[in-house]
Amino acid sequence: MPFLWPFLFGARTADRSQPEYRAYTTRFDREVDAAGIDNVLGPLSKKDRAALDEAWHVFQTDLLPWRTRLHIRAAEIAAEIRARLSEQERADTTVTLLVDQSGSMRGQKMIFAAASADIAQEFLANLGMSCEVLGFTTSSWRGGRSRAQWRWYLRPRRPGRLNDLLHIIYKDAKNQRASSGDHAFRQMLRPDLPKENIDGEAVLWAADRLRRLPQHRKFLIFLSDGAPVDDSTLLANGPTYLADHLQRVVETINAARDIRLITIGIGPTEEGSSPVSTRVDAPDGLGSALIELLGSTLVCSVEQPH
Repeated sequence: MPFLWPFLFGARTADRSQPEYRAYTTRFDREVDAAGIDNVLGPLSKKDRAALDEAWHVFQTDLLPWRTRLHIRAAEIAAEIRARLSEQERADTTVTLLVDQSGSMRGQKMIFAAASADIAQEFLANLGMSCEVLGFTTSSWRGGRSRAQWRWYLRPRRPGRLNDLLHIIYKDAKNQRASSGDHAFRQMLRPDLPKENIDGEAVLWAADRLRRLPQHRKFLIFLSDGAPVDDSTLLANGPTYLADHLQRVVETINAARDIRLITIGIGPTEEGSSPVSTRVDAPDGLGSALIELLGSTLVCSVEQPH
């Protein structure tokens, strides 16, 4: 299937007059497994621990009717995929789910994103397909240690990205076990986790991990509720700096054609957002949209090679 979605869904044109994207420093960036979030953010306060316990209860208990409906639909779609894709084709497929964990995703959006990712990874594992679940945010609000270093030393104009990346691995592709309600997804619900979102570098990170995997059919599903935002970076480099970089990243991945990049938007379109393949109006529509999209995409990519 050709890469039409950036045009069909109104992709913005990157400002080519902007300076090349760069990070002022990568010294404070972190890539951690879910359990390693504690080492970056520290222990939860009593208030945040109570909020996490409440969110986890919703995830495990209150969403049971929603989960049951989604599991039934996932089983139907899985049967269709098995009928149309050989075991070898399924084994040669890998999917990465990349979740935006910006501050605007806090609350219901994050709970449904975590639950949708959990069901999707189980769905893919049961089909014999490899799956990664990744998340991205920053370690701090408004720049963190990167901005502090920039302010302490001579401050160059347009310094580049001025925040500390936090990239999180919730499920590694090497883990082929189909699990539901894994403790890693509890970590995704930490109320102190969502902060800023540097989308372009996160998509590049996820794509780089995908390219290292042995499967030939590679899909990157990006779940996002809006445009990339980091106040420190935008104030120092211009209001479209992050959005322009994201657009260039999308263009580069699409041109390479070794990864099928698909975005699911949550909520209304925002200026500078990544172009989307499908959009849901409310968080509770995310799970069905994700499973339906996986079903159609995985089959069409074989029947109509791009």
